[in-house]
Amino acid sequence: MFRLVLVVLVVVPATLWYGLRVLWHAYRGTPPGAEIFREAPRRWSRLILRVSGVKVVFENASVIDAGRPQILVANHVSWFDVLALSGHLPGRWVFVAKRELADVPLFGRAAAACGQIFIDRQDRNAAIQSLEAARRRLEEERPTVIMFPEGTRSPDGNLQPFKKGAFVLAIQSGVEIVPAAISGSRDVMPKGSLRIRPGTITVRFGRPIDVEGLGAEDRNNLTERAWHALAALQQKHPTLNEPA
Repeated sequence: MFRLVLVVLVVVPATLWYGLRVLWHAYRGTPPGAEIFREAPRRWSRLILRVSGVKVVFENASVIDAGRPQILVANHVSWFDVLALSGHLPGRWVFVAKRELADVPLFGRAAAACGQIFIDRQDRNAAIQSLEAARRRLEEERPTVIMFPEGTRSPDGNLQPFKKGAFVLAIQSGVEIVPAAISGSRDVMPKGSLRIRPGTITVRFGRPIDVEGLGAEDRNNLTERAWHALAALQQKHPTLNEPA
């Protein structure tokens, strides 16, 4: 509980500082704005990780190519998955996150100003528009688009079925998929708990999956292929599915 209180005491003023700074530059359209939009989420995430006593280790990170667009798909068991990736992933990146986060006071508006994309899973037309926005971003800005294809955090650490959005996006944009297995974050903060424990989060990146030549009819096979690739990466982390 002490760790949680400490994190809250740091997170609240840090969110106010970075959030208001981002919104101010978005409102004014100042020249340094683009750099601030990239660095504010990274610094905010690293601060929370540091205060929480969490170390992040990347394995096989050379597959992340900051010079070209990629779609990173990762398993999701904890809010700390987001912090681990946003705090340490190299290059430019953007999350595709659930629509509910856009309604969080200050955080949602600041995240949108930084270019994060929100997807409404209950509204098919809105979801299609969000994926189209992500496709344009891949073409114009060439970032790493980060998605959690399970759609929500796994309650027990086991890999859940994948939704197809990330793989439809990959086929439409022609951008390769990079699977990433995250371990250790559930020990730091499991779903449904406010407990925060110090620890190490490991992110293991797998071999990119090429989508060249694939069409809409291949989306199911691509989804299954990515699921198995991520499941295989998890097997190299035997602690992934251990109970908290």
